[in-house]
Amino acid sequence: MCSYLTMTAPMSGSGKGADGWFRLTHAMAYFDHPYHSPAEHTLNLDFLNEGEGPSARVAVELTADSARALVRCIEEALAAAGDAAGGAVT
Repeated sequence: MCSYLTMTAPMSGSGKGADGWFRLTHAMAYFDHPYHSPAEHTLNLDFLNEGEGPSARVAVELTADSARALVRCIEEALAAAGDAAGGAVT
C-alpha cells in the first residue's frame, strides 16, 4: 500500500552518480510503486543535492524486508564503531 508520505532528512556525506561523486544535502524516503524494481511496492530512497541538478541523485528501491534488514545492518555497524561513530547507537 502506498503511503503518499515522503520523509526528508538532512545529510552530510557523498554519493556517486552517473557524473561521479557529489556532496549530499538530504535524503528522502517513501513507500510507493517502484520505477524499476519488479516488486509491487518498495521503500524508495533518494540521496541527493538539489542544487547540483538531476545528475546529483542516487535512487534505491528496496522491498520492505530488505529495507528492514538494511536498518538493522546500519544500526549494527554504528554500534560496532562505538566512539568512532560519535558514541554507541541507542
